[in-house]
Amino acid sequence: MTPISKRREALGAVYATGKQRHVIKSGETSSKSDLLLLRRGVWLYFFLLLFEGALRKWFLPGLATPLLIVRDPLALWLVLSVWQKGLLPSNIFMAGMITVGVLGMFTAVFVGHGNIFVALYGARIFFIHFPFIFVIGRVFNRADVLKLGKYTLWIAIPMTVLIALQFYSPQSAWVNRGVGGDLSGAGFGGAMGYFRPPATFSFTNGTTLFYGLVACFVFYFWFQLKGINRLVLIVATVALLAAIPLSISRTLFFQVIISLIFSIVAASRDSRYFGRMVLSCLAGFITLAILSQTIFFQTATEAFFARFDSANKQEGGLDGVLFDRYLGGLIGALTNSSEIPFFGYGLGMGTNVGSMLLAGKQVFLIAEEEWARTVGELGPLLGLSVIALRLGLSIKLTQACYYKLNQNNILPWMLLSLGLLTIPQAQWAQPTSLGFSVLIAGLIIASLRVPEQDAP
Repeated sequence: MTPISKRREALGAVYATGKQRHVIKSGETSSKSDLLLLRRGVWLYFFLLLFEGALRKWFLPGLATPLLIVRDPLALWLVLSVWQKGLLPSNIFMAGMITVGVLGMFTAVFVGHGNIFVALYGARIFFIHFPFIFVIGRVFNRADVLKLGKYTLWIAIPMTVLIALQFYSPQSAWVNRGVGGDLSGAGFGGAMGYFRPPATFSFTNGTTLFYGLVACFVFYFWFQLKGINRLVLIVATVALLAAIPLSISRTLFFQVIISLIFSIVAASRDSRYFGRMVLSCLAGFITLAILSQTIFFQTATEAFFARFDSANKQEGGLDGVLFDRYLGGLIGALTNSSEIPFFGYGLGMGTNVGSMLLAGKQVFLIAEEEWARTVGELGPLLGLSVIALRLGLSIKLTQACYYKLNQNNILPWMLLSLGLLTIPQAQWAQPTSLGFSVLIAGLIIASLRVPEQDAP
């Protein structure tokens, strides 16, 4: 590898320093059994992210409140373990977030809302979950990411069966039971009398984020057919296409379109992938043609388009939806920052837990949009610093993924198609959204850790 390639591979402190890479290879700091235990911890985090909602709704409803943060102790243990072994890289992003977390706690207690528990709940994002991104990137590698991708495709199949049951069942049905066993149901506003299904998650955004991850791996494995059971890939593709109307989610529709665009870019870089791209698109069209002939799919599609039309009218058309959802939060955060106290209203105040502790009910005490909430909690200086760090990490990851794409390694590139939608502006105040944002960022970094000769 040339010196230039080495410098590019170290882009943005995404990788470790040369000394830290040597530590991992030589095993001077960590044994194989230690790393195996850490990897299992990351796997447990992944499965808890997918199924903690099921525990809170169906199996352990009496523990719904503590299970809200069931991943936090695990993530904290992993962060501390990796740090103690000298494997946690130091970079401007992690240092910046931890600094903001420390300052945010002090300003929240002394000049903000004044509740130390709310401040701690908000600070856990900076102290635990953000560093956990680099834990995943350190203990996982490309092989682990591919294995997780295969599990994701397997899980997508029964998950689609579940959301179909939720879609067609009344809200009083067991599959639609809400958090804590709420009999009013966990479905969220949809269209034509149908509700958006939450799958195994506490809220419907989990369904959207999960299938966004499924889309990344579906498109990737259509490029790399040797790495996956073809029958599983075909069924998972059908499950993904069926999930779009069943979810009644415009966000999921746009996420799949973005992943499609990223796959087209990847195919255009290498003629070997062009035929596979055509094959995957053809398979998708045939699947849609078959599904469209069924009453099952027609009903879901009608509800999806009804929701699409009504929501677009309310939000000012398609342009309003796209720009307001992705950039509107930043614009609003900038334009309204002059009305916010310099140190904000206090870290954690914009979360659901914060609103319960401060107001006694779940309300948006600051803002629903992520960037506006961040600036509202921390104030213009610290809040915009967090936004800048998130955007900076996204840019560095994009540069690294594009470099790997030029080496015919398309896995990081396909994961980036979801990462660019979540890392910069996902709602970190919501545990499921925070979990997927952290997971996808960590998987991107881990997928970059591949020797040149193993790039494809």
